[in-house]
Amino acid sequence: MRAVDIFAPATSPPLNKWRKLVMWKRNYLGPWLVGIWLTIVPLIGRAQEASPKPSPGEGQAEAVIVSATRTEIPENESPASVSVITSDDLKQKQIERVADALREVPGLNVVQTGTPGQLTSVFMRGLPSEDMQVLLDGIPINQGLAGQFNFADLTTDNIDRIEVARGPQSTLYGPHALAGVVQIFTKQGSGTPAGEISAEGGSYDTFREAAQTSGSIDKFDYSFGASRLDTDNARPNNEYRNTAAIANVGWSPNEQFRLGGLFTYSNSDTGDPNSIFTPKPFDNFLTERWLIAPHIDFEPVDWWTHKLIVSYDHERQVNDPNDDGFVGPTRALFKRLTIDYQNDLKPASWLTLTSGFFYSDVDAGQERPFVSQAFGPQPTFISDHTQETAGFLQATVRPIENLILVGGGRYDYFNQFGNVWTYRFAGSYKIDKTNMTLHSSVATGFSPPSSQDKIFGDNFGLLPEKDFGWDIGVEQRLWENKITVGATYFHNDLSNVIGFNGLFETLNLGAARTQGVETELHAQPITDLTFTASYTYLDAEKTSAADISQLQGARLPRRPRNEVYVSASYLWFKKLRTTVEAKFVNAREDLNPVNFGGPNIDLEDYSFINCAAEYEINPHLSIFGRIDNLTDEQYSEVFGFPALGRTAYAGMKLRF
Repeated sequence: MRAVDIFAPATSPPLNKWRKLVMWKRNYLGPWLVGIWLTIVPLIGRAQEASPKPSPGEGQAEAVIVSATRTEIPENESPASVSVITSDDLKQKQIERVADALREVPGLNVVQTGTPGQLTSVFMRGLPSEDMQVLLDGIPINQGLAGQFNFADLTTDNIDRIEVARGPQSTLYGPHALAGVVQIFTKQGSGTPAGEISAEGGSYDTFREAAQTSGSIDKFDYSFGASRLDTDNARPNNEYRNTAAIANVGWSPNEQFRLGGLFTYSNSDTGDPNSIFTPKPFDNFLTERWLIAPHIDFEPVDWWTHKLIVSYDHERQVNDPNDDGFVGPTRALFKRLTIDYQNDLKPASWLTLTSGFFYSDVDAGQERPFVSQAFGPQPTFISDHTQETAGFLQATVRPIENLILVGGGRYDYFNQFGNVWTYRFAGSYKIDKTNMTLHSSVATGFSPPSSQDKIFGDNFGLLPEKDFGWDIGVEQRLWENKITVGATYFHNDLSNVIGFNGLFETLNLGAARTQGVETELHAQPITDLTFTASYTYLDAEKTSAADISQLQGARLPRRPRNEVYVSASYLWFKKLRTTVEAKFVNAREDLNPVNFGGPNIDLEDYSFINCAAEYEINPHLSIFGRIDNLTDEQYSEVFGFPALGRTAYAGMKLRF
């Protein structure tokens, strides 16, 4: 049921969840304006609601991001709370899955239901996992009946960077961006074609092979990455097999035009052992996904750009056998067509107008021929069809040097429940004298009822979940930009939470509040040494008594109060790269598995240490190895689903 899904990720494959269930002008006018902006923007919003990463050192170019405004903007001028993970970060830490990369980002809580391959959810600022939009080169990829994104099978093949924009982003990205967005950018080939192949092996009969290549030939560019993973994991019926491939190709007859295409494929076959208290020795879950997305980038003049993306994606899930005693074996299909058009107009040097159109057509269905009829007639085929049409407009204004003000609105229309309006105001101001950036935002967001909510609740009168969120933060750069420290306070009020009333009737009857502090540290004191650290304090509480899944005032399950992440990396003699990272998580609760609707149970604190090393024998050959969970910590991110203990892996890379 969505009630469990809202406050915690499911503990079994998504198909069975319903049952287990975001100089005067410089020295005087600038600080004065930004002070007013940062102070009153949350109040304005409330009134409307009521009626790499090391820091760039000296001489280095500032990183450019897109997710904060849908246009390119220097990272140190971002009006949103944004974190960036680069391909170099992924390489240094030998990270092979996006979920593991996200563990270092403040405000994000990664919850894996046991071992690699099992359902992996990400909560942003304590909000439900289906309330975070995941994008691949601007294309929404949340899938399935529940509208979530399962990070279990998303690899880091061919990834250039990952941008995480926290806070409601529905004005820019629509449904599911209630908490924020995780946007993954693939590499775009350039220069002489080059490539790399690698192979590794390790604990639990794990073997992984990967290949990637990129480059350009005349007017054509390409990048391609693929990998295959086989592992048995630690428990019976816990094997995991994953094949993934992604390609980005393009043709550019001139500098103003590029016709491109994105292609992805993944096939994941995993055993489903269930919890250690109720093991399933035979259950199996197969997921196959593919996506094709042609797109056009056109800049006829330097003050006017166009971007058009047409994408089609398909997901197939087979749960057979499924020994749940009620539904039995199932087969689910998810098909989606999206059209996304963006127009950026710069009528003046201080003004950028970003507008766009979005269309989505989704078909979701599930065959369950052996569903039990013991509780009355149950359909053997269920389906849902959703259409969405939307338009948005955003203005980015630079009234004075170093000050950026952003304001925008969006209108979404759905075939089943009508329209939704959202807005967003944000701003940032960079103080050159102290090298400090202040930023703040206030916005509304929404997340539509999923196909699962509508089908299994037998209720098509559901309204979208809504959020009013605001934040205010500061980023300070020190020592010629070799050190960057940031801190942000955030607050979210979630309403229309979809839950159930004890009769398995899905209704809008819940509310929740989340608030807390996010901090980040990035340091590069010398060229070959980098440090990263983050800390998140989260207060996440249910504020409604209507939904029976939890008591009013209860802490939302699986949302830790404190999370700490630290890492250090050093390149020895320009040959040997060593990296150590550690994570500490505490003050967690989970739903009571015995007394549903009763007080939550406490989950144990946990910490782990990972270390990795890579030695370059020559420019074409290197060897690498890593140890995960070095101290052999015994813990579970979800009650009853233990994570792996100490594991070790080693392999080699060949570059050409």
